[in-house]
Amino acid sequence: MGQMRELSWSLSYLLPWQGSAFWVSCCLKRITWRLGWSPGEKGEGLEQYAVTAGSYVSLQAEDGNIEYKLKLVNPSQYRFEHLVTQMKWRLQEGRGEAVYQIGVEDNGLLVGLADEEMRASLKTLHRMAEKVGADITVLREREVDYDSDVPRKITEVLVRKVPDNQQFLDLRVAVLGNVDSGKSTLLGVLTQGELDNGRGRARLNLFRHLHEIQSGRTSSISFEILGFNSRGEVVNYSDSRTAEQICESSSKMITFIDLAGHHKYLRTTIFGLTSYCPDCALLLVSANTGIAGTTREHLGLALALKVPFFIVVSKVDLCSKATVERTVRQLERVLKQPGCHKLPLLVTSDDDAVTAAQQFAQSPNVTPIFTLSSVSGESLDLLKVFLNILPPLTNSKEQEELMQQLTEFQVDEIYTVPEVGTVVGGTLSSGICREGDQLVVGPTDDGRFLELKVCSIQRNRSACRVLRAGQAATLALGDFDRALLRKGMVMVSPEMNPTICSVFEAEIVLLFHATTFRRGFQVTVHVGNVRQTAVVEKIHAKDKLRTGEKAVVRFRFLKHPEYLKVGAKLLFREGVTKGIGHVTDVQAIAAGEAQARLGF
Repeated sequence: MGQMRELSWSLSYLLPWQGSAFWVSCCLKRITWRLGWSPGEKGEGLEQYAVTAGSYVSLQAEDGNIEYKLKLVNPSQYRFEHLVTQMKWRLQEGRGEAVYQIGVEDNGLLVGLADEEMRASLKTLHRMAEKVGADITVLREREVDYDSDVPRKITEVLVRKVPDNQQFLDLRVAVLGNVDSGKSTLLGVLTQGELDNGRGRARLNLFRHLHEIQSGRTSSISFEILGFNSRGEVVNYSDSRTAEQICESSSKMITFIDLAGHHKYLRTTIFGLTSYCPDCALLLVSANTGIAGTTREHLGLALALKVPFFIVVSKVDLCSKATVERTVRQLERVLKQPGCHKLPLLVTSDDDAVTAAQQFAQSPNVTPIFTLSSVSGESLDLLKVFLNILPPLTNSKEQEELMQQLTEFQVDEIYTVPEVGTVVGGTLSSGICREGDQLVVGPTDDGRFLELKVCSIQRNRSACRVLRAGQAATLALGDFDRALLRKGMVMVSPEMNPTICSVFEAEIVLLFHATTFRRGFQVTVHVGNVRQTAVVEKIHAKDKLRTGEKAVVRFRFLKHPEYLKVGAKLLFREGVTKGIGHVTDVQAIAAGEAQARLGF
């Protein structure tokens, strides 16, 4: 009876599925696995489950990048032009990617097509894609049970076209996980195209410092790229390509942000999550150690900052099958806890990988879990399929709205490059930035903003003339004095008239504190790319806070003023003390007041 209640709850939880015609099948497989039914018992019928004609998926959404089509057989010229216009809309919604499900009616009814009709429909879809300059790739086919001698199928097709105003589609993935879980090794295998030798050879090209090579542990933030062409094939360094050649050959680019796993580099990891605005995160867990070290902490950071994440269980070649299953069960228990409210989805086939990619983008609760090895290459292709199909997690409307705003670029890294001069790296939060633009950068220690000129722009180590909101890049500033720059500054349009503050208020939740959180307590505050020590000046309506309590708190920066915006996510820490929240008010100050307020 308890099993039936769990099954009923799982189905009611999964009912509002969207997009995939095959989600029901995969959900039933997952439920079967969770209830402990083995093939040959109650689960035998479900493991052989086929989509039944007459069943439904959700109604087709007017927005989004998923389109249902019953059939596309010999359309008239007028109908064909209408279909092409419709494809352009879906590609725009998916920022260059769309998924067509052939054999499904607009109301979600699963009908399926005979082979001849399916071939004709795919031929028409190919013509439509050619018309808009896109490529198509068949993701999967599934037979539909039908009261007919003629077999019927549903086909799912990926349509990909790089937008005219972009060089390639771009997704940023932050890589989290405990020290020695194999983060850098996995990225080395993905981006270099060669399996690891079991002693860390694959990660050597990713390290930036000598001590990282000697210890085998990442202490800084590094970036690695993995490309996919329009046919879904991997483009990486395996063919002795340069980064520029990878960008030119790819229509979709995955930028991995490799973060530190050791606890003493936690502030660097937090900076990477808050500053570089990743679209999602990859949480790596070693199969032989399970959830250990900073794994829970990194999981908590992703949840607190509302960064969608998927999980990769690595080093399965070192463990028995029972050990891997035990680690997966441990992860499932943690993900289902009240603080997470996630729905784990174990990926064991290409079909699961396609479903996981679509559902991950549509539902924040779905958390795919992959089990793989960087040494044997086991199940590595499933992760590549997932990354290839994973659509942008922000829609085109949000992107357009950001691009209409004034220019704002976060300064995350500062370099000096011979024959180029001062270079800054970071993310364009809003607006559009072009070569030759005149911007102002600040705030300086005394609260001023200084004029500068953008000389050139590079994205993924290749030249770029225009930078759009949400994209990360490096900007060359010529002979601008590097000593005047620091991490946490912003480069904005002069028309913005930016305001700065040394005192601000935030609504916070105290996640953990050993005793009581009081006035005068000092914490390190992370807001976007801002990272600075601040003191608690006042706790509104309370004298003190304990773990789990909520309040509005006034903070004051100790060193210099910062550029903050109301509504920005905030995370603070000091030792084991941790809290999250958002900025509710900033006390703007003029440039001349900054030094006086900070006590200079």
